[in-house]
Amino acid sequence: MFVLGIDAGGTKTVCQLADVTGRIVAESRGPGANLQAAGELDVEKTLHRLMDEVLGDTPVDESHGGNAARLGAICVGMAGVDRPGDAETVRGIMRRIGQSARVLIVNDALVALEAGAPAAPGVVIIAGTGSIAYGRNARNQAARAGGWGYVLGDEGSGYWIGRHALRAVVREADRRGPRTLLTPRALAHFGVNRPQDLIHEIYYGGMRPGAIAALASDVHGAFADGDAVAAGILEIGVRELVASASSVVTRLQLEGEPFRFVLAGGIFRAVPWMRDQLTERLPGVAAHAGITPLEVEPAEGAVRLALSLLAGETRVPVYLHGNSLD
Repeated sequence: MFVLGIDAGGTKTVCQLADVTGRIVAESRGPGANLQAAGELDVEKTLHRLMDEVLGDTPVDESHGGNAARLGAICVGMAGVDRPGDAETVRGIMRRIGQSARVLIVNDALVALEAGAPAAPGVVIIAGTGSIAYGRNARNQAARAGGWGYVLGDEGSGYWIGRHALRAVVREADRRGPRTLLTPRALAHFGVNRPQDLIHEIYYGGMRPGAIAALASDVHGAFADGDAVAAGILEIGVRELVASASSVVTRLQLEGEPFRFVLAGGIFRAVPWMRDQLTERLPGVAAHAGITPLEVEPAEGAVRLALSLLAGETRVPVYLHGNSLD
């Protein structure tokens, strides 16, 4: 018997196959599978391919009638699916793929928290293509801040950083803003010669949020070279992530109990200064909390949740006031 744990992010999707002891026996990787960013059809194609890949990497037990019969449970972590409509969409995808195993659909923040603080109170701060702070307390209550998507929010995320960098570039071009090292870096990043050429790349090139989020490493490079504009963008991003974490801690009343902050997402690798700053500033939010950069794939948290589903012990945290927006 096996379980599948899937972490479907904005930039990449990781699918892990594990046995009943939790040992990872196969893993596959692919592009992002976010419903809002990629659409239902692309999400279905990505999940189908990655699941076929991991199942194909293990010997088929003919006595159980093929690969699908060997799966006892599947957990899918995906941004936004704690809204009932999106969760049902993902369930429909899994039915079309042909999986008859028990399926648990949760927000990707929960699987990241489970990977970094298994079955324990904690707050995960995710900064990838998007951003969110999500936490649970010892009473199995949950709260979140952020996760509104790249149009409405996602402050401190890769997309947010990249968008502000591009705005700084066009402001310099218009002589409305200061000179910045972000201009030559952004032009080189997109392979154009003038700021005016960015219009075609951004608006007509079919560019997804992940492509703009990839500019974050160039912002860090400009910051490292002493650029004040880049420094200002990153400083505001750190403040916003700390504010989101503080909101979750306060609503869950975590200040008086031991818990752990978990830092997850590609931005903490692309912009290590932000990781270091959060490590310095989060004790001001909760002095007795530990701080852990997530060193394993969030999909491992999905595997843990799939195993608990298989054992009939799953306890998905309940949002305060009964809904995903608290």
